[in-house]
Formats: sequence, structure tokens, C-alpha cells
Amino acid sequence: MFEELKNRPADSLLALIKAFQADERAGKIDLGVGVYRDAMGRTPVMRAVKAAEQFLLETQDSKKYLGPEGDLQFVRLLQPIVFGKSPTFVQRLVGIQTPGGSGALRLGAELIQTANPSAKVLLGTPSWPNHAPIFGSARLGVKEYPFLDLTSQQVKFESVIEALSSADPGDVVLLHGCCHNPTGIDFTMEEWRQIAELLVARKLMPFIDLAYQGLGDGLEHDAAPTRMILETVDEALIAYSCDKNFGLYRERVGALYAMARTADDIGKAESNMAALARVNWSMPPDHGAAIVRTILESAEMSAMWRAELEEMCERVNDNRAALAAAAPDLAFISRQRGLFSNLAMSRETAAALRARHGIYMADSGRMNLAGMQPADAGAIITALRAEGCLKQ
Repeated sequence: MFEELKNRPADSLLALIKAFQADERAGKIDLGVGVYRDAMGRTPVMRAVKAAEQFLLETQDSKKYLGPEGDLQFVRLLQPIVFGKSPTFVQRLVGIQTPGGSGALRLGAELIQTANPSAKVLLGTPSWPNHAPIFGSARLGVKEYPFLDLTSQQVKFESVIEALSSADPGDVVLLHGCCHNPTGIDFTMEEWRQIAELLVARKLMPFIDLAYQGLGDGLEHDAAPTRMILETVDEALIAYSCDKNFGLYRERVGALYAMARTADDIGKAESNMAALARVNWSMPPDHGAAIVRTILESAEMSAMWRAELEEMCERVNDNRAALAAAAPDLAFISRQRGLFSNLAMSRETAAALRARHGIYMADSGRMNLAGMQPADAGAIITALRAEGCLKQ
């Protein structure tokens, strides 16, 4: 059987990790894999997470299965953080725990394929590299359109409107809720409103990927576009990740929420989500969701988590400010949000930055700004100028 398989190319980001680790130069800088790093260059376990784990160690009395839906208290406690305390659409929401945001995207893709196999998924590019493969592997058609001009670092909003205006009723629109990966460039609230109106007019379903809430301008600000969209449309899917804002990368903590028109539709969505989860991963991993639930059940731990998340957000934005201040050509970086910014460069230029300067970033030009220190700005600018990415 296996002789019929063809070798697949290695994941470029995993290769980047190995290359960085093998580099013995003292001044190397890792702007590659998208994880948060503190001022010591570590990806720490948050204090609130440590407190929750200690509580679970002392009180958890079983490791039995929770069922395909996972920890539903975790799912419920996330709702006011994501959607607000009392949204008008709360009665039309149902959620299920998933293995990370990627699991939520995959489960949502399969739910779409089950409900409407002919639906196309509209995907603005550049986007997270795994978006298109996830939808494609669920046997959905993916229609890409240009979202951004990397050279000018400007949203091509006319292209966005044209793509949505030409979509068929029932098609799905993938939207980054905040902190766009890989560009750090989000729609303005006025642009979000125009998108919401077009979703309604064209009868399109938004699928919102909300993976970085709290790492842009704070929890409430970062959730505002998602909440506005859900106040406007009558159906939606939301893939949520706790990997970044709780620092639980390896625990794989996420949720998929569906919003439907009627109670009957919600029941159908809920039963299908559970059935699809059952054949995908049977039962989701519990530990990470239990940590988040424990934090959100405790006023003290919740306050600790919120304070830590604000510190993380401030640090990333300080890194942005340092890089923008070091080079006028990069002023746009200070206006972007989240972990990433994406420079216009070739694969060869990215390779040269690694080989000649020890600056590690994705071949696409995506930089993880949470991976640097403000003091690294000078070295990064020098390398970019040497390779012709910036003016001298």
C-alpha cells in the first residue's frame, strides 16, 4: 500500500525551527513561528495557568471521558468574553469544545460540507497557510481573492467587495476576527459594516476565525467586529482559539460556535457538530479546557489572566513601535496589530536574511513581532536594508 504514496514537502515553519536551533550565532533573531515570547525570549506558562493547574492537581478526582462535546462549562464561560455579556443573539448560539482553533476550523468545514456540499469558501489572500488546505481536505471548493497589497501594505477593499458581490447565496466567507495572520492588518469598523451589509444582501455565511483576541488592542476592542457581524447576520460560524491568549499552545484548546436562525436549526447544528466531532477525535483533550474553565470560574484567577494578557499585548505593541521608530519605511507596522506583519519580499531574500544576518522569518516575509526584543530593532533594520528591503 505505502509504495503508492508520494512524498510531501516538509512544513516550512517546522524546518525554520530546526534551522534556528542549529544556528550557533549569538545574535540570531527568531521572527518565525507564531508564539508569544517575553522579554527573556521565553514562551512562559502564564501565572493564572499555573494557579489553575495547581487547583486542578488538588481537586480533580477523575479523568473520565466528557463526551464529544467536551467541557461545556468551558464553552459557556467563554461566551461572554467572545460575544459580550448579553448579546441579542445569545439564544441562537451553540458551541462545542475542539482541539484548538484548527480543530474548530476543520469541524466547521465538515459541518458546511454536510449542510451544503456545493458551497464555496471565499478566502482573502494572503491568509494563514493552513486555511485553504483545511477547507480543501473537507471537500469544499475554495475561491481565493486578493485581500491586501503587500507592497503598499493597504487592504484592497474594492477587491473584497467585488468578491463578496459575485458570490452565490449560501457561500461562506472566511474572516479573520482580529490581528490578521499573516499581515496584522484588519478592516476598519466602517469596512466591517459594509461587509456585514453585503453578507446579508448576498445571503452569505461568515466563518470568523478568532485566534488572537486580546493581543491587538484588548479583549473588548478585538471582539467588536465579530459581535457587530453577529448582530447583523442570521447565521454564522466562529472558530475560537485559547492557544495564544492563554498561552496553551501545546494543550490545543478551542471551540466552535454556530449561530442559527431558529431553535430547530440550532438543534440540528448541535447534533451534527457532536456527530462530526465523534468521528474526528471522539473526545477532545480535557486538560487545557479545564485550565481555562478553572480560570474563568475564579474572579481572582480571571483578574490575574486579564492583567497578564494586557502585559503581553502591550509588549507586542511596544515591539511594533520600536521597529517602526527605527525606520520610517516601516511606520505602517505600528498601526498593525497582533503578532504578525508581512513584508513584501522574495523567498530568496528571506533565505539571505537567515544565511547572512541570522534573521529568521517565514519565506513569505511574515515576521512574528512577538519573537523580537525592542533592542533587536537596529539589527533587523540593518539586515533589511542590506538585502534591499528598505531604503538606505
